[in-house]
Amino acid sequence: MKRSKSNRYSFREKKPGKRNKFLFLAGLIAGVACMIGLYQTSVYFSTDASCMSCHVHPHVENTWKLSKHVNNRSGTRVHCVDCHLPPHTDTWAHYTAKARLGLKDLWGWIAKDSADFDWDRLSELEHATTYIPNASCKDCHPNLFPEGMTPDAVTAHLYYEENEKKLDLQCISCHLDAGHYNPRYAHAKMTGIPGISDANAPGAAPVDTSLYFKEPATVAAFADYTEQIPGTPHSFRMIALPGGTFRMGSPADETFHQPDESPVRTVTLSPFFMAEVETTWNLYWAFYANTMSEGRTPPATVYANNSNPDADAISGPTPPFGFPDQGWGVGDRPAITMTHYAAETFCQWLSRKTGKKYRLPTEAEWEYAARGGTETPYFFGGDPATFSDRGFWRKFFDAQTDSIASYVIYAKNSRNKTNEPSAVKPNPFGLKNMLGNVMEYCADKYDPQAYAKGGESVMNPLATAGEEWVVRGGNYASDAALLRAAARDYTRHEAWLKTDPQQPKSIWWYSDIKGIGFRVVCEYNH
Repeated sequence: MKRSKSNRYSFREKKPGKRNKFLFLAGLIAGVACMIGLYQTSVYFSTDASCMSCHVHPHVENTWKLSKHVNNRSGTRVHCVDCHLPPHTDTWAHYTAKARLGLKDLWGWIAKDSADFDWDRLSELEHATTYIPNASCKDCHPNLFPEGMTPDAVTAHLYYEENEKKLDLQCISCHLDAGHYNPRYAHAKMTGIPGISDANAPGAAPVDTSLYFKEPATVAAFADYTEQIPGTPHSFRMIALPGGTFRMGSPADETFHQPDESPVRTVTLSPFFMAEVETTWNLYWAFYANTMSEGRTPPATVYANNSNPDADAISGPTPPFGFPDQGWGVGDRPAITMTHYAAETFCQWLSRKTGKKYRLPTEAEWEYAARGGTETPYFFGGDPATFSDRGFWRKFFDAQTDSIASYVIYAKNSRNKTNEPSAVKPNPFGLKNMLGNVMEYCADKYDPQAYAKGGESVMNPLATAGEEWVVRGGNYASDAALLRAAARDYTRHEAWLKTDPQQPKSIWWYSDIKGIGFRVVCEYNH
């Protein structure tokens, strides 16, 4: 029996429909396989082993295993992506960050040499905050007040809860070693004095004090001398600066000139002595050990005659949180992170110990000393533009470093930490690190219009009006533009205490500035 023509046509018309079903089914299978493949790829590239195949930090795996994110009582293990990517609950943010950072890491693995990386610098808080989304911390730790917290921890977390958005606080600011253990880091009140053997230090082993200085240095003439601090083994060199007249500030055509550096004025200074180097940890811990107290009575002004109390009655710093030296080392490195108040109190203590009149330098004294008798942007000469990393062309040509690195510890040669004075050569006056290493406190209040007041010629100026204090010189992280002798800056008191959870906040230690210190001057009694 033959099919009719119409039946044959009907049969042929049904074939494309079956093909469509087949193609749909094949596409569905391929799509599912593709999704499974992409998911498995994502899973693989989220494993710790995958992360560590590109991140070749020599200690990254070991420090992670020693951290509280692995080595803890609960047995919980936190993985790389849990901290370094936004939480999975924010799918778009998570995967876009994963793609962006993954491509960057791949390029670094192909094109860069890990031996050139400064791992210590990359471990600092300033860098870590760019790779630790705060949302990830909160995703794993929704309860900020778990059972067993110490009272100090409760206080700190209450402060965080109340000020997170207002002050832009981040968990890692206080828990830098949570993911990678760092024996040099601590976020608790310090006990003892690191690196110092002093008979007065709490918990210190007995030491032979027979060689300690009994008397301070005698200054019989206006000349360099070495001060000796009675009751300690510590001494430091003071340089005699003859004073005189110099031009303070910078002209408008100086590279990187700022408005608060003008108008240039003529300043006359009386002779004075200035410390060869910034106040060291050796000296500061001697002060700490000798005056350690919870007292908060403001010190009498160092400018008033005979108004200071006995050295033993001077209130000294309370213990800081963590290691104020940042684990970089103590000894002859400059003491850092103390407040202006603490620096003034140190001067008060030193004055009583030695019978001389030590204080912070005025801004004019500081600039006169930093210039070393020169009138150029730097005492060693050179155009700031050739030393600075600022500007479009620095993307293609490196800044010059040969001459400046011999005299200054700054961003190009510091390895992101303070250095000992022996690392640089002195200026023409014999002073070391006037332009770098740490910013230095001055006795003046900051006034952006200070140079326009008092006339074109002034003698021994001291600005007393303002909210913040003048700081001078760059620090270990500064660009060369900020190292000019005329460059001015000032304290940022509230910002530098942003993550301090104490109530009231410390009057002795800053929590959010590292590169700040001071050097002392001594008045010359004719």
